[in-house]
Amino acid sequence: MAELTYLQAISDALRTEMRRDKRVFLIGEDVGVYGGAFKVSLGFQEEFGPWRVIDAPLAEAAIVGGCTGAAIMGLRPVAEMQFADFISCAWDQLVTVAAKQRWRAGTPVPMVVRLPSGGGFSGGPFHSQNPESSFAHIPGLKCVCPATPEDAKGLLISAIEDPNPVLYFEHKHLYRRIKGEVPEERYTTPLGKARVHREGDDLSLITWGAMVYTAEEAAQQLETDGVSVEILDLRTVMPWDKAAVLESVRKTSKVLVLHEDTRSGGFGGEIAATIAEEAFEDLDAPVKRLAAPDTPVPFSPTLEKAFIPQVDDVVAALRQLAEY
Repeated sequence: MAELTYLQAISDALRTEMRRDKRVFLIGEDVGVYGGAFKVSLGFQEEFGPWRVIDAPLAEAAIVGGCTGAAIMGLRPVAEMQFADFISCAWDQLVTVAAKQRWRAGTPVPMVVRLPSGGGFSGGPFHSQNPESSFAHIPGLKCVCPATPEDAKGLLISAIEDPNPVLYFEHKHLYRRIKGEVPEERYTTPLGKARVHREGDDLSLITWGAMVYTAEEAAQQLETDGVSVEILDLRTVMPWDKAAVLESVRKTSKVLVLHEDTRSGGFGGEIAATIAEEAFEDLDAPVKRLAAPDTPVPFSPTLEKAFIPQVDDVVAALRQLAEY
């Protein structure tokens, strides 16, 4: 085991797969000479060469389109968008072409698009979004949102192995802030399998990504009031672990769904609807959602803090549920 940051775990997974499988290559803006906008691929071009660590022009549609073609031809490309927000420029290539190729021709498309996402650093409206729900809605795409360094490595290796296009959302606020024990050997973490981050008996809190840590701090505060909160980290939002969610809900009978993405159309609505349909008689309170308001992400640090759900917001929501 080695203690790695979230960023180091991602880098370790990429290096592991590139050393193991010569079909894996990395492409993106500044991923080569510069080592990536966040230095995930620092030193990669020196080790693997410019044909496997490719500095692309500022053309996200070309990057994703090229990766789609390479994947169809048997390679395993990993594309990096400098920021998740920029994937909108490649929407047509990703959604109309890559996601539908399996239906159209039965052809596997084993590609990964790495998407540095999320706020918390005053990146403003063009560098801070969490667009996972937009793509979770698209048949043919898988969406991965790791919260821990161990999952960051295992889930990325699984994503590279997968025969389908996978969007890998890596939260920027976790890059150097979170450390954890990570196995040095190669391992995989299955897509679509949730992780119980914290055991609890009174309330269920369903979340993913950076909000896992916000939830943890809130749960610690509730514990002083004698309220036991179970935190379920989905890990992937498509496919998502419906069985684990329903099991937790039936255990506690009260549930809060928490995410950093905006509320309307956010993936929390899908989870809440499923709970209402399949576990209604197990509930002792309405399903509660906590998310960002329906606005672009503010640039001002004060406004951004008001935008992203904070520990106090989660504590208040959990207390309302506990008292219902």
